[in-house]
Amino acid sequence: MSAWIAANMAPLMFTALVVFLLIGYPVAFSLAAVGMLFGWIGIELGMLTPALLQALPDRIFGIMRNEILLAVPFFTFMGLILERSGLAEDLLETAGQLFGGVRGGLAYAVIFVGALLAATTGVVAATVIAMGLISLPIMLRYGYQPSLATGVIAASGTLAQIIPPSLVLIVMADVLGRSVGDMYKGALLPGLVLTGLYALYILINAQFRPEHVPALPPEARTLHGYALLGRVVLALIPPLALIFLVLGTIFIGWATPTEGGAMGAVGALLLAALKGRLRIPLLIESMAATARITSFVIFILIGASVFSLSFRAADGDLWVEHLLTALPGGELGFLIFANLLVFVLAFFLDFFEISFIVLPLLAPVAAKLGIDLVWFGVLLGVNMQTSFMHPPFGFALFYLRSVAPPSVRTLDLYWGALPFVLIQLLMVGILILFPGLVDWGLGESAPIQAPIEINLPQGGSSLLDSDDFGELLRPAGQ
Repeated sequence: MSAWIAANMAPLMFTALVVFLLIGYPVAFSLAAVGMLFGWIGIELGMLTPALLQALPDRIFGIMRNEILLAVPFFTFMGLILERSGLAEDLLETAGQLFGGVRGGLAYAVIFVGALLAATTGVVAATVIAMGLISLPIMLRYGYQPSLATGVIAASGTLAQIIPPSLVLIVMADVLGRSVGDMYKGALLPGLVLTGLYALYILINAQFRPEHVPALPPEARTLHGYALLGRVVLALIPPLALIFLVLGTIFIGWATPTEGGAMGAVGALLLAALKGRLRIPLLIESMAATARITSFVIFILIGASVFSLSFRAADGDLWVEHLLTALPGGELGFLIFANLLVFVLAFFLDFFEISFIVLPLLAPVAAKLGIDLVWFGVLLGVNMQTSFMHPPFGFALFYLRSVAPPSVRTLDLYWGALPFVLIQLLMVGILILFPGLVDWGLGESAPIQAPIEINLPQGGSSLLDSDDFGELLRPAGQ
């Protein structure tokens, strides 16, 4: 029995993790519990050295010392302040007047505002809820098909996942050991192309099913000429200035992502103050929500570090590597399998969980096959957008259901999401066929830090040589 467990430690760990997740235990605690349990089993069976678990404090403190992760609370706080200060409302009202005179104009406005909010807030929930509250009643009032209206709102909200300063790109950069700036540069053009595909879908509907996307009647378009132009300028200058303050300074090398996030948080506070909406309750709510989201990310990362410590010590990374490199089709076969795996897991896990559980298993194989990890990260990032749109568990659909009027059926949400899920999958295929969409602004990607080795005392039998432990015990995400 002991010999069988020793030979199958890695698949047993992975199976146990799946069982814990299906039972419904929180992801962070499931990861940590499985890691500790199998670490203890390995030590009791003499497979692993007791010194293995002594590396845990160093890995946890390594997470706390990681300056990249400081960008998470900064960008989260920035997005929450902007959402609560009415930026989305001003943008949607102005864009609706600007595009309302053409068929599908309100849908174009939602897509345009969704892209702008993605580049300023980076928070999917805030974007979907804001646009659902403001745009959905208007779209329904003027005759938009309910499924199309809900689909375009949910899909446009998920642009915050791939258009910088996306939180998931920060997490993926840390897991892949690549710079956040490179991830941002690589994701920018695919995010804009995806926005264009959404708009193209609305254009096709306007041509072939115009009754589903009617133009606003003249009496609903209250602004014209210079009044409309002045409203557009006033609505667009603040978010565009904030986008340059955050992304522009990162792209041209004036600031690190963490510094850009800090400037964005300060900029959001200034915009809210200029609008006269900066109040103590708003600050308290935003800080509390920021603390919850950041704690959620960090606890999952700690749990993933505990799991990966035991998993790698049991040669789990080699098991996954042999499993995936043996797939038919070489690099293309691996890419197809990896994307199918992420697509299926997105039915049950959200993007943070996939980033922390699946990406560390796939990334070493991708690197061995010669796949650029920035491109691979952006590819999976686009794929993981589907986790927000999958019926019946898509979070964007849940967010929208919570604010949609009773006249909108849940089935409308599901049917509306389907075409945009297909568009997102089409974008995955486009990136595989045209990798230059990611690589155009990048030089040769290199790890942001060298691995930190930990020398362990000799003694005790192990599946690994003692020389291998320096590699196995490096801090997570490096």
